[in-house]
Amino acid sequence: MSERPRGLLVPITTPFDPSTGDVAPVHLRDHARTMLSAGAAGIVAAGSTGEASLLSEEEYRQVLEWLRDVVPEDRWLVAGAGRESTRATVAACRAAAEGGANAVLVRAPTYYAPVITPAGLLGHFLAVADQSPVPLLLYNFPKYTHIALSEALVAGLASHENVWGIKDSSGDLKNFAAYRDAAPNWTLFIGSGALYYAALELGAAGAIAAVSCFAPDATAQIGTAFEAGDRAGAGAAQERVAPLHSEIVTRRGVPGVKLAMDIVGLPGGPVRPPLTGLGSKERDRITKLLRRADLL
Repeated sequence: MSERPRGLLVPITTPFDPSTGDVAPVHLRDHARTMLSAGAAGIVAAGSTGEASLLSEEEYRQVLEWLRDVVPEDRWLVAGAGRESTRATVAACRAAAEGGANAVLVRAPTYYAPVITPAGLLGHFLAVADQSPVPLLLYNFPKYTHIALSEALVAGLASHENVWGIKDSSGDLKNFAAYRDAAPNWTLFIGSGALYYAALELGAAGAIAAVSCFAPDATAQIGTAFEAGDRAGAGAAQERVAPLHSEIVTRRGVPGVKLAMDIVGLPGGPVRPPLTGLGSKERDRITKLLRRADLL
């Protein structure tokens, strides 16, 4: 890919067979095709929404191979490649490249978060960037990693030719703007479907938003309308998407996303333990939200 990614990249879920618990490749491919048909610029595989930390390394490789078969060469395939050690992260980046990924999304290590120093974290990302065969997008998601990627860290990586940008899932637009100022040449993605319109006004290249897994058309419309100069249309789409992000993605996580997919007729299916599915009251609430957004 000669140009950097822009637009909506859908961080798809990983479907599991309800009987065996194995990854279900037919559903995986079908979901990817649906997202691309809705206007997605690409697919993000094995990220937070894809239950990446619950996949084996063999499953990780298989997921990428199955998706590369259906993601056209002119669309992006980005692989989540964050691991707990620098060595393992580099290995995941290499596996992603071998599986056909165009870029990798790399989070901070989580287990030793309280004792990882700023210098150690910078050294980690520099080493990964030096050795990865494909470009990096950093991934800031302090809710799950318990490490917030600082403005100083971004500035320290801003000139590395193999670091292309960052996905910010902090939910803080001031933080997003600080990243933009620290690395003005980077490609920035917002990780919150509720903030897509606002992030575009701040210079975002696009969104990597889990809400698009079950509302791809409405989410994509925010970006396409904005780029076409139709701010009213983009704002109207944002108003539909924002409650879905807040109530389903933020409050209920992957179980909520998969249940919403099931309700709208997409292959959500079960989550992998220790995650648990949602009950009938949650289903009723999510159904009402989807109906209110004209998705049913």
